[in-house]
Amino acid sequence: MTAPPRSAIAFDALFLDPGVSGGPETILRGLVPAVATLRPDLDITIVTSRRGAIALREDGWTEFTRIVSLPSDDDRRVRKVVTQQLMLARLARRRGWHLVHSLSNLGPIRIAPPLVLTVYDVVFLRQATMRGLSRMAIGTFVRQAAPRAEAVVTMSEASKAEIIEDLRVDPARVFVVRTPGRPPGPAADPSALRARLGLEGRRIVLNVAAKRRHKNQALLIRAVERLPSDIALVMVGHDGGDGAALRRLAAASTVGDRIVQLDYVPDDELEALYAMAACVALPTRAEGYGLPVLEAMQRGIPVACSDLPVLREVGADAVVYFDPTDPAAAAEAINRVLAGGGFASRGRTQAARFSWESAARQHLDIYDRCTSA
Repeated sequence: MTAPPRSAIAFDALFLDPGVSGGPETILRGLVPAVATLRPDLDITIVTSRRGAIALREDGWTEFTRIVSLPSDDDRRVRKVVTQQLMLARLARRRGWHLVHSLSNLGPIRIAPPLVLTVYDVVFLRQATMRGLSRMAIGTFVRQAAPRAEAVVTMSEASKAEIIEDLRVDPARVFVVRTPGRPPGPAADPSALRARLGLEGRRIVLNVAAKRRHKNQALLIRAVERLPSDIALVMVGHDGGDGAALRRLAAASTVGDRIVQLDYVPDDELEALYAMAACVALPTRAEGYGLPVLEAMQRGIPVACSDLPVLREVGADAVVYFDPTDPAAAAEAINRVLAGGGFASRGRTQAARFSWESAARQHLDIYDRCTSA
């Protein structure tokens, strides 16, 4: 086999389950095209799941990357781990890649080229965000891979501090790169969607997050009881284990008819929901970054969110913060952004400070540092 050019790099996207992968998919789809645009000399390979390969090929990614499909999908976790730890490492040796960047917390523990590992947060180590066995297994692999990586990339100073503490990574190897959210795209007909969901005549408070305990949507259900009667809460995101409890809570509340729970929706319907929203509310108790805050600000939608250091890094003074343990405080914050006050325009200004070009340049600097070490 002819040796590849020194500029051959691979992105580990074995996590990719199109439309379901959330933040990591947003980063993949924003970062890689920006890197390819800035550095057309790079020979870029995407190593991904079977479903991921189909989606990326359909989206035209073969124009600027090579796509390698391995026998793994994100919902088959044991196979995915084996594929990443063994098959990806062997493939890296055979292909002679100069660097591998794993984009979703997990990466090969032992791999020949330098490894860049993106760790979004360590919330799963600090809170029970997944089943005990999964949490234990993922924690084991992250704790092994992160200290061995040539560089660890995260998105906030708050997450960086926790990664250094919990994963025992050399601070000099942890880099903060802030990215924008998913850019606005084509939208379904908002009027038709509003009618289908029974939301005519209502102002919509939108929550975009997986239904997991630490995402704290229960607080929003309790907050709706304190909001004007024309307010409806729409929660969209896959069920990460808390969906049934949220349905029971809504049914037992006095505002059950004003609460709509959706799981995965296509991108065009999510855009329509954003277009319908009077504000976005994020009551999370823990977060690594806050992409939903950024995505709302990009679209000029006012935001009320938890008063967490990481969310202040993202939202600055463009959003209204509340105590995520206090439904009354959440209701007050939502009422405040609904009343105006210029939060929509301030949010657009704040979101404009984040760009994929800037994020790609910072990543390329990290890659150069790793390959020249």
